[in-house]
Amino acid sequence: MEQTIKDAKSRMDKSLEALRGELAKIRSGKATTALLDGVKVDYYGNPTPINQVANVTVLDAHTLSVTPWDKSVLSAVERAILEANIGFNPVSDGTNLKIPVPPLNEERRRDLVKIIKKFGEESKVAVRNVRRDANEHLKKEEKSKRISEDQLKEGEEKIQKLTDEHVLKVDELLKHKEKEIMEI
Repeated sequence: MEQTIKDAKSRMDKSLEALRGELAKIRSGKATTALLDGVKVDYYGNPTPINQVANVTVLDAHTLSVTPWDKSVLSAVERAILEANIGFNPVSDGTNLKIPVPPLNEERRRDLVKIIKKFGEESKVAVRNVRRDANEHLKKEEKSKRISEDQLKEGEEKIQKLTDEHVLKVDELLKHKEKEIMEI
């Protein structure tokens, strides 16, 4: 029974981490290296994540800097950022790219809030699916007489408590990100 609960907690934690990853990719008007995480550069014929061909840093709250390790791929990095269609226009100085992060308008902010709420709902569904799987596993254990009915009830209560904690954490993450996005 303890193993089932431990497994459920681990899977719920993974759902939270996936949500954190998705939220990090959504820009909030502030420059962050995570904004370029989804960009793939055509590096000698292979689509390669930008952070594997260049150093991505934050210069200030509204500017990113990309410095390729191999200067010959500067144009490929610039093209990849433009083709990623994330609203950035890199400026090249021959060795680096400076990327101004434009401020978000009100409509775009509202759209981003809708998107993060969708991610949050998907994360809550994932957590609830883990709860359902764990409860089914405990019921099978009880049916095969490996655990008692009291242990089943106790296990279901622990799993419900875990579920409630993780749903609360999802709500906190969403609230924090929404505040960050709506901040001007």
